[in-house]
Amino acid sequence: MWALVATALVFGSGCAKQDWIDRTLVTVDVTGVWEGTQARTGRTVPVVFVLQQQGPKVTGEIRNLGAWPNTSADSIPIQGTVNGDTLSLREVSGQTLRVVLQVNGDEMTGSGELSTSFRVSLRRRPQ
Repeated sequence: MWALVATALVFGSGCAKQDWIDRTLVTVDVTGVWEGTQARTGRTVPVVFVLQQQGPKVTGEIRNLGAWPNTSADSIPIQGTVNGDTLSLREVSGQTLRVVLQVNGDEMTGSGELSTSFRVSLRRRPQ
């Protein structure tokens, strides 16, 4: 009797299926160097995102932050996830910076929060 229950549990656990949305969702690839602008309260400054992606997980850094208000660092390490065509990023420390971007081929646009809200527009640098 116990052997039958154990066999059923082993085979049953391998048959669990993902939700149909997870199985059909195509995740974009954001690996690379993305250059563009960050606009906040009428001021636009250049910004660079350097991203590495493994599956849905993304790591990297945002460079050229010296031009951002209330930021003395030249770069901030970031991490996040890609879900479909949406990239969500935050500071590795999880403290201040949050960014959500919509990916469309070699372009990304979206918004973020770093002491105040801002808009971001990026284009992938050709390799």
